[in-house]
Amino acid sequence: MASRGGRGLVPLLAFLGVMAYSLSMAVVTPALPQIQEGLDTTPAGAAWALTAMTLSAAVATPVIGRLGDLYGPRRVLLAVLTVATAGMVVAAVAWTVPVMLAGRALGGIGSGVFPLAYTIIRDVIPPARRASAVGLMSSMLGLGGAVSWCLAGPIIDFLGWRWLLWVPVAGLVPGLALAWRIVPRSERREAAKVDWWGAVLFAAWLVAALTALTQGMEWGWTSPGVLGLLAVSLVAVAAWLRVEGRVAQPLIDLRQMRARGVWTAHAASLLSGYALMAGGLLFPLLVQLPEDTGHGFGGTATQAALLQLPASIGMTAAGLSAGILDRRIGSRAVLLGGAAMTGLGYAFVAVQHEDMWHLYAGGLARGIGLGFAYAAVANLIVAVVPASETGVATGVNTLIRTVGASLGPQISAVVLVALPGEGGYTAGFALCAAVIALVVPLALLVPRGGRPAAPRLADAPQAAPATVKR
Repeated sequence: MASRGGRGLVPLLAFLGVMAYSLSMAVVTPALPQIQEGLDTTPAGAAWALTAMTLSAAVATPVIGRLGDLYGPRRVLLAVLTVATAGMVVAAVAWTVPVMLAGRALGGIGSGVFPLAYTIIRDVIPPARRASAVGLMSSMLGLGGAVSWCLAGPIIDFLGWRWLLWVPVAGLVPGLALAWRIVPRSERREAAKVDWWGAVLFAAWLVAALTALTQGMEWGWTSPGVLGLLAVSLVAVAAWLRVEGRVAQPLIDLRQMRARGVWTAHAASLLSGYALMAGGLLFPLLVQLPEDTGHGFGGTATQAALLQLPASIGMTAAGLSAGILDRRIGSRAVLLGGAAMTGLGYAFVAVQHEDMWHLYAGGLARGIGLGFAYAAVANLIVAVVPASETGVATGVNTLIRTVGASLGPQISAVVLVALPGEGGYTAGFALCAAVIALVVPLALLVPRGGRPAAPRLADAPQAAPATVKR
């Protein structure tokens, strides 16, 4: 067993691991123009540096969550950090687009730190402090994105874009060493098995669907490529549902997904992911739009990054304080408040965006609101599912949030093309407000006190707690 001091460092390690992964996910976005020039590729080729990691992460997250539930989070975390670190190194030294994409795809496996971190927190954090830890964990994704934007300008200007890709490695390597040293071991559940057929079919339909969504604007939404991918996805999802309904230990328990507290939390996560990343496109574009357009600010990339910073700090602070509020008023009320604050922030900038302080005020409300919403959703999932299902349940929730995040920039870009000029930004912000408003009825479906009513889960026999070995 880890020492008392070592066990106290376990949550910090989990936070750092999630932070390092979120950095690796976001770090290429500011450098896409330089990657395009450095690798002599097209804008679409450079964009695949982000898409490859997103697709890999979407597939890997629930699978790794299941493996963590079965084999124990320590050994799976070590494997995930090793593969992710190797992938980041490959991406940093790549001199061709295929090698870059291979490295980024390997790096996407690092998404498994999210469900593994939730499992570790559930194992080592006392119940009284667990909600705060889960809340802070949920806010790390936004903070990692903000840090990547703040570091991008100086590193690209003075060192070159390749050095930016080494930044996540600087976090992953010490994280791997610390994980080896302080994360406690746990026994494997000998009777448990991995639903590999379910995993393969799950990956097939998800990759096909997400590729169609991410390439829809470039290929055309009615192009043979997009329609063919959607058809493949529909066939694969039908086969996957059939397999998951028949196996004794499915990759994703569909009965669990139907429980009211679970599906409402997943739906809220989808909408919150959209609200985060849609604004992540609209705010920087509006800041950097030339002033002669009549509604842009003519700002630099650094100014656009600084606009994101207060919102990200607010998101982190909200995630931490959400744990205290969870104990007092329940996650249901926290989710309601977060959705309302996010919606008000977006509604404000939809009608008021003539001055920079308008964007700062609306963005700060958005950041704080999403911090509350993300934390509440994660706490709802951790509270309702059996301990033996924490990894896969939080992995699925992270996946669903990733899908929403993928849709946000795509739909916002479509709105800006369809409504050129200031009207596109007004409509884009208004759509974000409308999307996050849909979280309100979902939150109202959660019973008071924030603990979902799921008799099927509550009555189900739960696995014995993991045995910690010396």
